[in-house]
Amino acid sequence: MPAALIYILIALLVIGLAYVAIRFIWFRPITVGQFFTRAILHIMLDGPEVLTMVGLLERVGINFHNARLSDISQKSEAKQAALLKRLLATLRSYPRARQNRANQLSMDILDWFLEDEVRAEPFRYHDYPVNQMFGQQSEFPNFMTSMHPMDGRANARNYIKRLHLAGWRFGHIIEGLQARQANGCLPPRFVLQRVLTEMTEFVATPPCENVLYTVFARKLDRLKLNAEEKKRLLDGVQDAIQGQVYPAYQKLIEVCQGLERATNDDDGVWKLPSGEAYYAYQLRSNTTTELSAAQIHDLGLREVARIEQEMHTILERLGELQVEPDADAPGVELTPIARRMVALGKEARFLYPNTDEGRAACLEDYQKILDEISQRIAPLFDLRPKAGLKVQRVPEFRQKTAPGAYYQSADMGGGRPGVFYANLRDMNEVPKFGMKTLAYHEGIPGHHFQIAIAMGLRGLPFFRRMIPFTAYAEGWALYAEKLVREQGAYQDDPYGELGCLASELFRAVRLVVDTGIHDKRWTRQQAIDYMIAHTGQPMKSVVSEIERYIVRPGQACAYKIGELKIIELRQKAQKALGEKFSLPQFHRTLLQNGAMPLQILEQVVDAYIAQAGG
Repeated sequence: MPAALIYILIALLVIGLAYVAIRFIWFRPITVGQFFTRAILHIMLDGPEVLTMVGLLERVGINFHNARLSDISQKSEAKQAALLKRLLATLRSYPRARQNRANQLSMDILDWFLEDEVRAEPFRYHDYPVNQMFGQQSEFPNFMTSMHPMDGRANARNYIKRLHLAGWRFGHIIEGLQARQANGCLPPRFVLQRVLTEMTEFVATPPCENVLYTVFARKLDRLKLNAEEKKRLLDGVQDAIQGQVYPAYQKLIEVCQGLERATNDDDGVWKLPSGEAYYAYQLRSNTTTELSAAQIHDLGLREVARIEQEMHTILERLGELQVEPDADAPGVELTPIARRMVALGKEARFLYPNTDEGRAACLEDYQKILDEISQRIAPLFDLRPKAGLKVQRVPEFRQKTAPGAYYQSADMGGGRPGVFYANLRDMNEVPKFGMKTLAYHEGIPGHHFQIAIAMGLRGLPFFRRMIPFTAYAEGWALYAEKLVREQGAYQDDPYGELGCLASELFRAVRLVVDTGIHDKRWTRQQAIDYMIAHTGQPMKSVVSEIERYIVRPGQACAYKIGELKIIELRQKAQKALGEKFSLPQFHRTLLQNGAMPLQILEQVVDAYIAQAGG
């Protein structure tokens, strides 16, 4: 081939690649598959913390993002909202009918997600970014201590760089709070009181005793660095805490003190501008259904009654229906079921010592539960996660206001396993008969199975492995509790079965109190009283839960709504397929596509039924 022709071909190739790159980056991508990639890149590259959590770039030696924090300024958030609108419009410009079935499903899921984000725009100031449960003031140290990688000197230095951005980050938090105040969107007074106590205690700690320093020091010991370099890094962290982090918190404290004086004690979001519309949006966003607050409230009441009857039957069989007159919480009359569960929860046979030894034994038993159930459910799944799972206690600096347990996902790079965090602040809140169900929900086959499988999926657009849909994820975890019960995990453990039903009752009560607070204008105390009366859970635990629902409206409704939909879909498949129905195949259908809205999940199951039935 003549040299001139070779040069011409190379030039044409370069021009062609340049054209594709330009279209990909600045203009409408040629294919919807390319658009999927660009959309997630647009979203993720503006979020360094997300890149850190995913952990993929580190596998190829890229870690510049670990020195940065996301821009959460008002200007940046407005820019992000405009981007989401453009992405939705671009997505809808691709003819759906021309796509294959896989791309159509991806388009439907992304369309639902983007439209939901766009629908949130009128309520931009309705959330409470500083709160006692997952506020930015606590998420900052939590992210730094649990998510920031410490695998070498580069990321150790990046840790310090991130600490030096505290003033910049907290300035944006303050800017957002001031915008919310100007728009009449302030949290209830108790929220600010909780946050002020937390932050005041945080800055009162000497820098070298702060969790940002102690955790860094512990992780630094694992690195092969000389003593001089370690000291230099530790001094850098201490200086950053003293010079940047604490002053940032102090400014936020001063702002929150002003907001505390300006707000009131009303708890529901009905008090906010367009509060009713905002709550309707939150219910749709979290449940991915069109159910109204009234429908969800009534459903919750029915579920509470049904589950209490099942518990009554078991307690009667065990001869455990005796009512303890001293079991009621002060000022709250418990139901007979709750009263008996409280009494059982106080019995020594169901409790660990409230000591470090008791906490260690509890964590060890959680691990045994997970190991055992992993073997038991093997016949039910032909798709399992590759990522490992470990059990840890909730960090002590967060345990006061943290929920009873939660799951932290593994990274995609394989460097960090999934973690089931158990809150061991008070071992009297951890009766042994409730441990199995909690482990099944947060770990196996609950959140860890679903999330770790989703993050490990291949052949799907990246966003399908990342986008969370609460009703799907929490519905799966609650379904996992019931699935294990169906498989005989409590066959010789009736008290464990009571624990399982108590967990389900707790989620049904959530439907009632969440809608009670935000739609029926219940006070915080009314919601606390109802939850205690029907669950008998300790006052501290219930207060923490109710206060969570107040600052995160609608989220608590997703669990039961999601579980009931999955059960409905399984029954639908069993009825349609008869002997052709396969539980492992049904579970694969639910898990192999990542999270999705319940409306779309039903379409996926209908397609599975049609294929399996043919």
